[in-house]
Amino acid sequence: MIKPHGAEQLMPLYVEDAAQRAALLKEAETLPKLLVSSAAAANAVMLGGGYFTPLTGFMNLADSLSVATDLKTASGVFFPVPVVNLVKDVSSIAGAKRIALLDPNVEGNPVIAIQDVAAIETVSQEQLELMAKEIFGTLDPKHPGVSTFLGLGNQMISGPIQVLNFSYFEKDFPETFRTAVQIRKEIAERGWNKVVAFQTRNPMHRAHEELCRMAMNDLKTDGILIHM
Repeated sequence: MIKPHGAEQLMPLYVEDAAQRAALLKEAETLPKLLVSSAAAANAVMLGGGYFTPLTGFMNLADSLSVATDLKTASGVFFPVPVVNLVKDVSSIAGAKRIALLDPNVEGNPVIAIQDVAAIETVSQEQLELMAKEIFGTLDPKHPGVSTFLGLGNQMISGPIQVLNFSYFEKDFPETFRTAVQIRKEIAERGWNKVVAFQTRNPMHRAHEELCRMAMNDLKTDGILIHM
């Protein structure tokens, strides 16, 4: 099996060890709390599952701008979109070096991750619009991605994270949610060497299904991975 992007092996940020996870949740009770955006919570889930290997957490401003304009981090690692934790107000975590991130998508706002605060940077409106334009190809406020991104806030909190749960994904989608680690493990267990993969946000159209089958037949692969 080919190596994960940018690393020798997957780098999931979810804390697997139950005792360590319990200790971190206990620590979180004493840390400054920050209710993150739905986008940041989803990014935490992806970081936890190993999908964003080789990232160790949320990007800083230099990396975010570099990724948006050149598709590479400041150190030269290819990455397609900025992975950021943007908020409007950082007064609740002023001066903190370690914070608990609260999940906005689950009732009661449980702690989804703990973040080491490497930096808190103010992003100018010009920089926000530059990133939005590069990411979405437009600044039309009617575009849902643009309006959401520009509404997150201008305070960027960067630094590594330790993920403590997968938000609502495991509960709401038990039959389909898989981490990158689980997917690669199943591919190996099936003995597949070559795989056609299709990633979709929506239910597949028949045309999508046929394209996957055509690719499987033309490339003589062992199977098809449909990634939700």
